[in-house]
This record gives sequence, structure tokens and C-alpha cells, in this order.
Amino acid sequence: MNNPIISLEGVEKRFGSNLVVKKMNLEIAEGEFLTLLGPSGCGKTTTLRMIAGFEEASAGVIKVEGERIEDKEPFQRNVNTVFQNYALFPHMTVFNNVAYGLTIKKVPKPEIQERVMEMLRLVQLEGYEKRKPDELSGGQKQRVAIARALVNRPKVLLLDEPLGALDLKLRKQMQIELKRLQKKLGITFIYVTHDQEEALTMSDRIAVMHDGILEQLDAPMEIYEHPKTKFVAGFIGESNIFDGKVTDKKDNVLTVQTEAGMMQVCGADFEVGEEMHVAIRPEYMDVSKTPVDGFDMPGTVKDFIYQGTVVKTALDMKNGQEIKYSRFEQDTDIAEGNQVYVYWRPEKAVAIKKSM
Repeated sequence: MNNPIISLEGVEKRFGSNLVVKKMNLEIAEGEFLTLLGPSGCGKTTTLRMIAGFEEASAGVIKVEGERIEDKEPFQRNVNTVFQNYALFPHMTVFNNVAYGLTIKKVPKPEIQERVMEMLRLVQLEGYEKRKPDELSGGQKQRVAIARALVNRPKVLLLDEPLGALDLKLRKQMQIELKRLQKKLGITFIYVTHDQEEALTMSDRIAVMHDGILEQLDAPMEIYEHPKTKFVAGFIGESNIFDGKVTDKKDNVLTVQTEAGMMQVCGADFEVGEEMHVAIRPEYMDVSKTPVDGFDMPGTVKDFIYQGTVVKTALDMKNGQEIKYSRFEQDTDIAEGNQVYVYWRPEKAVAIKKSM
């Protein structure tokens, strides 16, 4: 990557004896939409707060445009933050909320007027400038918070779960609007969320975090199709994950024995006798009424789960593990209680190295 706008080099954060961010190395390109994704307590918000200057790193170096910023106050870092609760001033109008940062900087009034109105047009709130926050919907408040951050023309916008308070339909609408806005402005967005679908929808790259560690940094499709760790496979979308051992290898097709049965997966970088994980998405699985060559995975149909866009079929495997496969409509050839045999195209499954 040429001249990253933000770089974290060996960054750590400790609260007492608790190490919440561990040796984080991350480079973020100018104009990139990067999402820090992970469950609660994984260190993603702490990482964002260290970049913003609200938390001090315990170790490592943080640079913005190649310049170390550890000793700079938050307002000196050329980054702005949008929080989940928006933090709007309730007694101020929309105009004055957006203008606040420029007023503090003593920007001339004509320029403030021009820049604020430009931002309100950009976030589609023209005509709302005289309203107070309590006269706005959740989505409108969120846009005001974004306009207030963007009016300062930061190089980087940090967003800490900004859509968390919105209902599902509005969240999806705002995801698309935010991505369009980011593309139009070309500003670097660093976005924190625990919502996998949100991350896949919006991001250029996703940094998946778990227990303070950066597990995988990749484009959304790569994260979904080729998870590098068992955690990523289980956290992003839905996967059926099996623990097993390689019993045979022909070219790059592995035969793997698991407690659920024998299966095949493509993986060149594995040896016979090696312990590993196999992950397979529900949509890539198939079932047959008779055994399939290369597979020995009998299961019993447990139930059907209708989810609108797909129907998931739950199966109980011989070791008691429940797995799911999905189709656009219910498979009428099988019924609850039927025995079936699970299989898939080996290249559709993901071979994952066992963590040390």
C-alpha cells in the first residue's frame, strides 16, 4: 500500500492487567472504507478511540499521514468521530449543531453559512436548519451528526456503531446512503460494528477482531468465501464447522475424518495426519438419499426453518452436532425424521489450519 493515511504499528492497549488490544498492525489507505468488526469486548472500539485520541495506547505507534500523533490532542489529529448516541446539542438548531466546530475555530460567518448549507444539502437535510434535535427522527439526527463531523473537512471520519440505535429498515437504508456519501467525498471512513451484514455491505476491507487480536484483514468477499481462522468462519455469516484429521490427499483434495463422518475439501497446504477445521456455508451443502462417493456423513432431518428469502433445513449428525443447509424453497423430497447423506463440491468448503 502506498503511503497509508493511517498506520498502527504494534499498538497495544492495557486496562490494568487486562490486555484488550494485542500487537495491532494495520494500514489504512486514503479514501478507504475500512470496518473494524467483532463481538463485544474484542477491542474494536478501543482501537478506534486510540486513533481518535480518547484513549492512549499502552505500546506501539499510531501515525496519520506518516506523522506520529500520540502526543496530539484529539482536536489536533485531523480526524472526526461520530458516536452511536449522536451527542447533538439539544438546545441548538440543526444549523448551529453543524456549525459548532467552525464557530469554535472562529471561521468567518459567510464561510460558515456556505459550508453548513453545503453539508445539509449533501446529507439531504436542506430545509431542516431551524429545527431542534427533538423534532428529528433517528435517521435525521444521525445525518446531522455526520454533517457536523464532515463540515470540518477531516481527512478521516471515525464512526462508532453510528446506526446501532436505528430500526432494521432505516439501518439498511442508511448503510447504502453512508457508503454513497463516502464514495462521493473520498474521505477515509473507519467504521466500528458488530453487525456482519453491515460490514459486508459497506466496506472496502474488513478487519475482523477477536479477543484483542486482528484475526483477518481482507475484502468482504474474501472474508466470506475464504475465512482464515475458525473464529472468522463462525462469526461471518453462517458456517457449519467440523474438527477433523486429514486421512488422505490426492492432488489438492483432502479426505478428512471428523466425528460427524468422512468428508472432502480442497486444500494444498495440508499433510496426511494433520488436524484441521473444515467450514462449509449452508448454501453450498447438498443432501442425497444414498451415500455419495468421498463422503460418509449420514444425518437425520430435524426441522425446516422458514426465513423469508430462504428455507433452512436442520440436520442432526451421528455425533449429535446440528448443521444446516439452505435452499430458496423447501425440499419436498424429504420430511422430518428422514435419514439423508450430506455432501458438497470439495472446492466449496474451506480448509482451515488448526490454531496453535
